[in-house]
Amino acid sequence: DGKTMRGNGNKDQRPNHIVTAYDGANHLSIGQVVVDEKSNEITAIPRLLRMIDIRKGIVTIDAMGTQTDIVDEIIKGKGDYCLAVKGNQTTLLEDITLYFSDAKLLEKLKQKGQHYQTVEKARSQIEKRDYWVSYDVKWLSESHPKWQKLRGIGMTKNTIDKDGVLTEEVRYFIISFKKDIETFTRCVRGHWSVESMHWLLDVVYREDHNQTLDKRAAFNLKAIRKLCLYFLKVIQFPKKDLCYRRKQRY
Repeated sequence: DGKTMRGNGNKDQRPNHIVTAYDGANHLSIGQVVVDEKSNEITAIPRLLRMIDIRKGIVTIDAMGTQTDIVDEIIKGKGDYCLAVKGNQTTLLEDITLYFSDAKLLEKLKQKGQHYQTVEKARSQIEKRDYWVSYDVKWLSESHPKWQKLRGIGMTKNTIDKDGVLTEEVRYFIISFKKDIETFTRCVRGHWSVESMHWLLDVVYREDHNQTLDKRAAFNLKAIRKLCLYFLKVIQFPKKDLCYRRKQRY
C-alpha cells in the first residue's frame, strides 16, 4: 500500500509517495520503494515485488493494484494473490457482481462451507462481516484470459448497526488459490494491517509533520520509523496495555 509523506513537499517539489510491502502476520515492513514523480503506484508495485521473496506467500493489494501486469509479476515470483476489484476493472467487476447477486448461489456456497461470518461489538455499534468464496470460475477465466492463475472470486459484506441505523459495504476480490474460507477471510482483514501501520506512523511519530525535505533522508527515516514500530510491537514491557507512545517513554 502507498502513503504520501506530506511534510516532504513544498512549492518547489512534490512529496515522496512511498509504496510499502508489509508482513501483517509478523507486523514487519519488508520493503519500500518511492514512486517516480511522473508515475504512480501501478508502476512502482512491480519494482517492489521484484525486491522481495513472495514465494508461497499471498499478496494483497487494494483496487489500484488490480492490474494484469502486477498479477504477472506475482505469478513470476511464485506467489499467490488476493486483489480487490472496483470500478477500474469495469467488466470484471460487472461479471463478479452479477454472479454473486444470485441468492440461491449464496445459500449453496454456505452449505458447502464456503461462507464465513463474524459478529463484533465495538464503539457502540455492532458489525457483522460475511464472506463468500467460489472456485467455479472457469467461465470467468475464459472471458478474462489475461488474469493469470485466476482460481476463485470472493465477496464480503459488512453490515454496521449503529443505534438502529444500518449501513452496508460490499466488496469483491479475485484470488489465485484454492484454500478454505478462513484463508480468504484472513487475507481480506489482514490487508488492513498495512493501513494501521500508516496510521501509527502519523500518531506515534507525527510523520506528516516532519519537514525533512531531502528526499533520500526522508526515505531512510521512514524505513527507520517502521523498524522502530516493529520493536515497539514485539518488545515485552513489565506494564501491560501500554500504547505505542507510552512505550517509547518507558
